[in-house]
Amino acid sequence: MSRTGYSRVLLKVSGEALAGDQSYGIEPEFLNSIARQIVDLTRAGMQVAIVIGGGNIFRGMAVAAKGGDRVIGDHMGMLGTVINSLALGDAIRRAGGRSHVFSSVSMPSICDTFTQRAAIAALEGGATVICAGGTGNPFFTTDTAAALKAIELRCDVLLKGTKVDGVYSADPEKDPSATRFDAISHEEVIAQDLRVMDTAAFALARDNGLPIIVYALSDKEGLVGVLDGRTPSTRVG
Repeated sequence: MSRTGYSRVLLKVSGEALAGDQSYGIEPEFLNSIARQIVDLTRAGMQVAIVIGGGNIFRGMAVAAKGGDRVIGDHMGMLGTVINSLALGDAIRRAGGRSHVFSSVSMPSICDTFTQRAAIAALEGGATVICAGGTGNPFFTTDTAAALKAIELRCDVLLKGTKVDGVYSADPEKDPSATRFDAISHEEVIAQDLRVMDTAAFALARDNGLPIIVYALSDKEGLVGVLDGRTPSTRVG
């Protein structure tokens, strides 16, 4: 257990982050780095669940923006999350850990269909649980899926890995005067429209008392540093 008292966590990784410096696909070096960090956590006794986005492969909203069917686009995006989840699951195994990929979209020849009971049993058995397929429904993002799965799996906290080291008053890549919050409430994030995650995800977390920690995936201290409080981050809750 970490010094912050968390014993079961859910990590949300954006698909874009998996692409690393590439514009598309998966950067093996970054994927393997994340896998090693996760294995380090599980070896320390932490139970870890993961939700991955699919933006490095396909974004459903891009289809709708060009006149396509949003539902079909979102279904294609869900398939992208399955590709990423399988890749991370394999990387975790190669790093010496155990992983179990579940999908909210049934595809039994590829991975198991998600149920709360089976996923919690896998966590308790020492496997890293990777939840693919988003919520299984169109019009919901993987941010919302991450909040939902964290609540379903009774996680102590949701870790949101991004390209920046927390929640800022504005986009720090566009506004040099933006300031980072050490802590902020769900209500304040929603009221100020700070879009590090979707409003639906923050509202779901707020209504169920789920804290969120936002940090930079590239931080050298990794996930252990986040949970031990050594890594710059923002706690939302």
